[in-house]
Amino acid sequence: MFSVNLLNHCFILHPMEKVDIFDLIERMAALIRSEERKKCTELGLQPVHLQVLDYLSRCNRYSDTPAALTNYLGMTRGTVSQTLLLLVKKGFIRKVTDATDRRVVHLSLLDEGHAILKEARTSHLFVKAALIFKKHNLVNHEDMFVKALTALQKANMSHSFGLCKTCQYFTRTSAGFTCGLTKESLSQSDSEKICQEHSVL
Repeated sequence: MFSVNLLNHCFILHPMEKVDIFDLIERMAALIRSEERKKCTELGLQPVHLQVLDYLSRCNRYSDTPAALTNYLGMTRGTVSQTLLLLVKKGFIRKVTDATDRRVVHLSLLDEGHAILKEARTSHLFVKAALIFKKHNLVNHEDMFVKALTALQKANMSHSFGLCKTCQYFTRTSAGFTCGLTKESLSQSDSEKICQEHSVL
């Protein structure tokens, strides 16, 4: 028998027992959101505020727009617009009009946004979980979760928002990195962030 106790929630899996992977994903999501709500309450935030700040800390320059954020969150434009207005007012984020296309607005975190995000992150939950994985020699768990997420995204016909360097358009050249889709140069930082244009073969 294999037993895991995580934050007083216990899953007991028997070797011959069939488990619905999506039931497990739903339970994991509930645990994460529960921790997120607790932390947000302490900081006077709503979970959506934290989700926006987290996304903006991880997206690249092709994905730092209100439209990309709306796609990522799966929310209405109105909800996202109101959330952005509040975060700008609080001094957590800023909006900058694109220098080339005035119709495009870019979003970025200000120092206060970075600080509140660092304080709000529920990473301790994942640190504890990782230790449990290691203790029970559960290897390649990242690959398992990636495959589950990919399946859900395909079923929902949504953008993958994967890391730039894992995209089929990501190209290594003698001069560095290039996006095969936009034909623009990419920095090391760009390559390690998520992109709404991400695509896999």
